[in-house]
Amino acid sequence: MSNRKQFGIWMDSHQAIIVGKENVDSGDFVILGHADDGGAESNSKFFKEITSLMQNAEEVHVTGTGHYQEEFIHHLKATPQFKNVVAKESTSNKMSDEKLIEYISGKYN
Repeated sequence: MSNRKQFGIWMDSHQAIIVGKENVDSGDFVILGHADDGGAESNSKFFKEITSLMQNAEEVHVTGTGHYQEEFIHHLKATPQFKNVVAKESTSNKMSDEKLIEYISGKYN
């Protein structure tokens, strides 16, 4: 069992679903929250809403549609708190919360 602070995010241009471990660095993966861009003028507010749920992240797997995964990873690298995060990305269609938990769990096992 890994004690790293691992997170997963499914995102597109409008919303994000954030997955993390029950006890930050241990336990099963669970849905930590949902973020909505709310028509933000820039991605900054949307991305900050996502990162606010990623306490002391060490690894992040970002998936979804479009190009937002790449933009979000660039945002992480440009943010001092997250600059050392190991970030990986993939492309996937929207899935249920349960399927997303399963998908992200599989990326870390």
